[in-house]
Amino acid sequence: MKKIIVTGCNGQLGRAINVVYAGDSEYELINTDVEQLDITNVEAVMNFVADNQPYAIINCAAHTNVNACESQEDLAYKINAIGPRNLSIAAKSVGAKLVHISTDYVFPGENREKPYTEFDQVGPQSMYGTTKLAGENFVKQFADKFFIIRTAWLYGDGKNFVKTMLGAAKTNDVVKVVDDQIGSPTSAMELARAIKKLLPTDNYGLFHGTCEGVCSWADFTEEFYRLAGVTTKVQRITSDEYPSPAKRPAYSVLENYMFKLTTDIQFADWKDAIKEYMESGLADK
Repeated sequence: MKKIIVTGCNGQLGRAINVVYAGDSEYELINTDVEQLDITNVEAVMNFVADNQPYAIINCAAHTNVNACESQEDLAYKINAIGPRNLSIAAKSVGAKLVHISTDYVFPGENREKPYTEFDQVGPQSMYGTTKLAGENFVKQFADKFFIIRTAWLYGDGKNFVKTMLGAAKTNDVVKVVDDQIGSPTSAMELARAIKKLLPTDNYGLFHGTCEGVCSWADFTEEFYRLAGVTTKVQRITSDEYPSPAKRPAYSVLENYMFKLTTDIQFADWKDAIKEYMESGLADK
């Protein structure tokens, strides 16, 4: 069986990866989180990869607390940049493929109404975006066989926006939700399915991987409230009315252009994906 090391296995994407590979007789997942493998330690990574001789590494590990990254710059660079560098060096040393997950936050998201493709100029506005872009660049520099997939607004089995807002609805008749940040909510299951299809190929490079369609956070909230039968009202507010330490892109819609140019992999529309998620019961966990 081909071994696949999964880092960040306890995160939303890591758990989804485990679901899509469950019962697959061709692949064996070696699940790691920070307790089993500290990706910021190059010696630990080299030894772990040498011992396991994987076919591939799927890097789901990241410092994803966008606001915390602003005050934890060193930690953000270690996890989001040095970690991918170490995994890239180790993957190359054993001839393994590397799947690395990046983010829409590498783009500025200002004065824009057209989705970003993989060929558009980057320009992160936050420390999270800056450190994730550094990670992308390290992967390009040190890995041989790599797939970098930028995703956005991810939700799945774990702590996420959907669960937070469903929780807020239990104690509030009205919730305030930002309406001037536009993107594409993306199901971790949809991303995991795409990764499984892409991994066996030699179609290496940079990809955007998000659900189809566009909405604001307020639109998104109204949709999953509707699906859940929640009567709490959504009060639409601006980003200025909800200040945060990190600057967030106003428009960070990603076009899955490389998937469309080079594969037959298609992501579900965000409304279909959130419906599947709500029906799965994961939002109630």
